[in-house]
Amino acid sequence: MTSTGIIEYRIEHLRERLAREELAELGVRVELHGSRAVLRGCVGDEERKAAVLRIAGEELAGHDWYEDITLSRARPPDHAEELS
Repeated sequence: MTSTGIIEYRIEHLRERLAREELAELGVRVELHGSRAVLRGCVGDEERKAAVLRIAGEELAGHDWYEDITLSRARPPDHAEELS
């Protein structure tokens, strides 16, 4: 198997784990850019982000990868909506 084939296999395995484990994080995309895996998306809190990064570290060990994961926090509005 080529090095590209190996990283593609690892990426697919990571996608499956993110979708099926307790985390069930579907807001994260995992893509291959050149020879680097890239995780992008949005999660609900720091705990979920840490879990995604832990799983990515396990699945992509020995491969070059990068993450761009942001936090989404649902908060009530800080002011009343103005009607025109």
